[in-house]
Amino acid sequence: MKPVHVLMIHWGTEEGTGVAFGGVPTSTPDDGVELAELTVSYPVSDQEAGRVSEAVTAGSRDVLVLLLSGHAVVQKGATFFELASKNRWRLPVVVVCPAAEPHELASLSKLGALEVLTMPWGSKEILARLRVLHGRAREETSPVAQLRARLGLEHVIGESPAFVALIQQLPSIAKYDVSLLILGETGAGKEVFARAVHYRGPRASKPFIPINCGAIPVELLENEFFGHESGAFTSANGSRRGVLKEADGGTLFLDEVDCLPPLAQVKLLRFLQDGQFRPLGSASVCTADVRVIAASNANLAEALAVGRFRKDLYYRLNVLSLKLPPLREREGDIILLARHFLAKYRDKFHAPAREFSPAALQKLLCHSWPGNVRELENVVQRAVVLAEGVTLQAEHIWTGDGAVQPPAPPQSFQQLKAQAIAQFEQNYVRRMLLIHGGNIAKAAQGAGQDRRAFWELMRKHGLTARLPATLTGPTSPGENPPKPG
Repeated sequence: MKPVHVLMIHWGTEEGTGVAFGGVPTSTPDDGVELAELTVSYPVSDQEAGRVSEAVTAGSRDVLVLLLSGHAVVQKGATFFELASKNRWRLPVVVVCPAAEPHELASLSKLGALEVLTMPWGSKEILARLRVLHGRAREETSPVAQLRARLGLEHVIGESPAFVALIQQLPSIAKYDVSLLILGETGAGKEVFARAVHYRGPRASKPFIPINCGAIPVELLENEFFGHESGAFTSANGSRRGVLKEADGGTLFLDEVDCLPPLAQVKLLRFLQDGQFRPLGSASVCTADVRVIAASNANLAEALAVGRFRKDLYYRLNVLSLKLPPLREREGDIILLARHFLAKYRDKFHAPAREFSPAALQKLLCHSWPGNVRELENVVQRAVVLAEGVTLQAEHIWTGDGAVQPPAPPQSFQQLKAQAIAQFEQNYVRRMLLIHGGNIAKAAQGAGQDRRAFWELMRKHGLTARLPATLTGPTSPGENPPKPG
């Protein structure tokens, strides 16, 4: 395993008050940490600030350790994090300081510390702790992440079983140059998967042309698809290529294909049969070699039944198909996606936000996400813009109210009762674990239950102590299941 590269900064060292780390050795490969140290006096001069900046950016740092000594640790910490924000350092920072008041520790966390450790801590203990913290900050590659990397799908975020099942299909679907139909709710990521198929397939070097069939006026659809020759109609002062010709050799992505009117469906079907079309006002027939990927958020079976969508076109488009699960069925991916969007918009807007509070994460997990991934991205983007601190709080997560869900099929009283009880148990256990940082013993005590009974509830609903630990910080003692007997 590669060593953790650590820069330990003695920040604000004063005579007689410095934290005793004398003799911290340069680590060996067995230590798993490569350490560099820097001592900075306080107040920090411009020259000292420049020296710190050079040390942080020199080499390949993984973690910064800020050793605060003496008094006014919050003030000193604020000076450091102001410098870090100014220079846009993205490294995790662990603060080590003498015994401090709870409000001071909370302030240091809000300033941006990944973790705050209070004395007494020996150098070896801190180095050992850094290996754990770096593992969490780096979020070492999971098997699913390795699979995505191997398939060239790092930009497609998710690790839930439903997601994994989809990405495992993508190489085969991309390989075979036939029509593909992608179904899924609004905002579920249909275009993302369409692009993934295109760029994994033999047409990757050619154009990917997306078109929203529901956004084009009916009278312009034929012109948009097939183009026109000069003089084809009153305002046609020159010729224009349609999207079929623009996508020649590549992929044409037809989003909301169910919105095509009957005449456009007939002409698209004709093109799919022989690859030929005639631009408006042209006497000659043109050809285009495209792979068509269509997508819909509608119930196509219903559209077929009422004659709103042609069966022969449906069969032409549906040679291969993908059905994307809604975000509410990918619960394990909500936090992964939220963190991804946080990093994206933090960098785009140069915003201070770098993490979600436990309450904010709980709010994300409890929302039903009718707008799916697109809605989640918008919510996180709004939160990054509104937040002024490093931590996004629950009040920054605005999900709105009154989202109307489609009516569910009628169920019996017993079925609904069982579902309500199961949902309550699952939410309650998850919340208790979240509150107690993944410590099963404390969560059971808070719930007024025997530890074994609480563990059985966790097992029943497929929950582990690792979920809250991932959300709130390192795992705590007591997260292991009770031993039998």
